[in-house]
Amino acid sequence: MWALIAYYLRFCRLQRKLTGDLMGEIMGCSKSTVSRLETGILRLDPDQAMALDRHWGTGGIFSFLVWYATLGHDPDWFRQYLDLENRAAVIKVWEVDLVPGLLQTPDYARAGLSTGGVENVEAALEKRLTRQKILEREHPPTLWFLLSQTLLELPCGGTEVMRAQLAHIIDLSYRPNIGVRVVPKSIGHHPGLDGAFMMMTLAEPHAEVAYVEAPGGGRLVSNVTEVASYALRYDQIGQHALPEGLSRDLIKQIMENMQ
Repeated sequence: MWALIAYYLRFCRLQRKLTGDLMGEIMGCSKSTVSRLETGILRLDPDQAMALDRHWGTGGIFSFLVWYATLGHDPDWFRQYLDLENRAAVIKVWEVDLVPGLLQTPDYARAGLSTGGVENVEAALEKRLTRQKILEREHPPTLWFLLSQTLLELPCGGTEVMRAQLAHIIDLSYRPNIGVRVVPKSIGHHPGLDGAFMMMTLAEPHAEVAYVEAPGGGRLVSNVTEVASYALRYDQIGQHALPEGLSRDLIKQIMENMQ
């Protein structure tokens, strides 16, 4: 797909009889960058693709090509996920075992990394906490979290660390762009028991993708039909979740019962 983008980029430039300099002006880059993009040394990024689509009135073809190329096979799935998370306008998370990374306190995150066999815990911790910068943007994404009660009761890092983590979740849940709802254990069997997943909606290009967690890695899902199935599952899980107010009450109760 990236080779196709490089070929098509050069084809469109020559078809319009543009020099590398003029092409660079459209894309906001240098002539040498254009050359490296056309030879495949560099990869077209979303902003450059959007600039071409706007200037040439392509109907968004370059943006969609870059979108699908980004979702192509790559052993580093989580790196791809982080890029999409950073660009997402809406993020929906269903989590079964651990507090989602965007909600983690430093102590909770450190405890999880320390027991996960990570070689350089502090470096990994810094990377994880860097993700949370999207929460402090002037226009942060909308974040919806569905959390299993069982993960809230697991004292990761010890009682004090977990109590502070639960308090942090409650504090964040009052932000207008963040929703936290808990699926109680009393529900029993429900559609979310087969594993955690996340869904992200991007504004540019307008598209939706799912990320499915798995041991040792994960999988990005871009197929429209499969993404729709995860959207339906998210709604089905949400049917069993407590409203926000009752979810906060349950989290407070778990904190009080934690010895």
